[in-house]
Amino acid sequence: MQAKIFFGSNEATKENLSERRSPYSGEVVSFAPICDVEDAKKALLIAKEAACGTKKSTLAQRCNWLLDVAQKLCENKEDIAKTITDEVGKPITYSRIEVDRCIETVTLSAETMRTMHGETINTDAMNSGKKTIGYFVREPAGVVVAITPFNFPLNLVAHKIAPALVAGNAVVLKPTPEAPLTAYKFAKLFIESPHAVLNALSVVYGDAEVGSALVTSDIPRVISFTGSVPVGAIIAKSAGIKKVSLELGGNAATFIDKSADLPHAAARCALGAFVNSGQVCISLQRIYVDSTIYDEFASLMAEETKKLVVGSPYHDDTFMGPLIDDAAAIRAMGWVESAIKEGAVALLQPYREGRMFHPCVMANVTDEMAIVCEEVFAPIVSLVKVESFDDAVVRMNNSPYGLQFSLFTNDLALTKRAISELDAGGIVINDMPTLRFDIQPYGGVKLSGVGREGPRFAIEEMTEIKSVVIC
Repeated sequence: MQAKIFFGSNEATKENLSERRSPYSGEVVSFAPICDVEDAKKALLIAKEAACGTKKSTLAQRCNWLLDVAQKLCENKEDIAKTITDEVGKPITYSRIEVDRCIETVTLSAETMRTMHGETINTDAMNSGKKTIGYFVREPAGVVVAITPFNFPLNLVAHKIAPALVAGNAVVLKPTPEAPLTAYKFAKLFIESPHAVLNALSVVYGDAEVGSALVTSDIPRVISFTGSVPVGAIIAKSAGIKKVSLELGGNAATFIDKSADLPHAAARCALGAFVNSGQVCISLQRIYVDSTIYDEFASLMAEETKKLVVGSPYHDDTFMGPLIDDAAAIRAMGWVESAIKEGAVALLQPYREGRMFHPCVMANVTDEMAIVCEEVFAPIVSLVKVESFDDAVVRMNNSPYGLQFSLFTNDLALTKRAISELDAGGIVINDMPTLRFDIQPYGGVKLSGVGREGPRFAIEEMTEIKSVVIC
């Protein structure tokens, strides 16, 4: 099936199409128009005009709009889940989970916006003030450009366009080239809804040239990007005076304390390290283990990893499917081979067949190895022996990233210290750092980005505060 451009509410296509092949089978699963700079400019001009109408629409209309989309997602769940699996190779069970989360994200955005409001201000609170009617309101920022990645090609689109639209903005979406049909089907639900605001959502496809045209234009007021650090850095430098939200890379870590429930910790760490083939910004990559329990935990971790089913993403019991492309699989094997040369030990035999890369647990890893210093974005996890929590905190924080960390312990004092001392946007206690609830604020510090997602927090990013004084 062919994805199409949405110039506002109107569909369009082009003669030149790009094909998307399944990472699992190699078969062609979708086509998308090859857009150019002129298409990006056209979409932005339409969005600029549409923003006036979106701002004037009622909140009731916009909430009903999102709730209608959520209902249509429920009705088309299996088709959209299969499209995700076709385009990015995500196991079908997890594609269904992504659709469910998307439904919740869209619904939460509507429910959150109903209760968001301004506040009155006591303008006579200071000696320099006086009695007035003072308050502030939130208004839509205007045009939002949303650029999304392949690893959650539906729900990460929802985290951008649902808050933006319900807040009264117009949106231009550039989805990942790896999943054009997923984004098209989702956008089509918005555009065909009887509650839709005319021309409020546009969708264009393309490469860095199209993205640059969207980001550098004077039309958008907000840029919301999820992707790599290098691209995020380019956007930050080239966007100009705009609100920029960047959800970038991560190098998630956890500490296993000697008081922890080790079987529970191992089971959750295996899930957190290898879900979605490790292609998650908060995928567990570094496990720091107290030296007194290191050998026991390493054995448990290896056993839990052996239980994971690797195979066809179309089977309900498959846990891991293929990596997104050949380059990702080759790079993953390179990480492992490099670490072994540096003295690390693979607890499970490294195995790659095409894009299928089996989960790999690395032991005897040291801080100097690239496999723990950089984001691997693959099903590889490293075990590092430490002498204490103090030792672990220093090592966990010694990273240019700071998205999410976790701690497994039954020590309350240690829990309180971890919350205070770990330098990340999110801290999880007694579970994997890969845990994310869509209702929460989500984002990182340092190179992991700026701004926060989650419906309420995205709406704050995509609105402006207007202060009012009536004397």
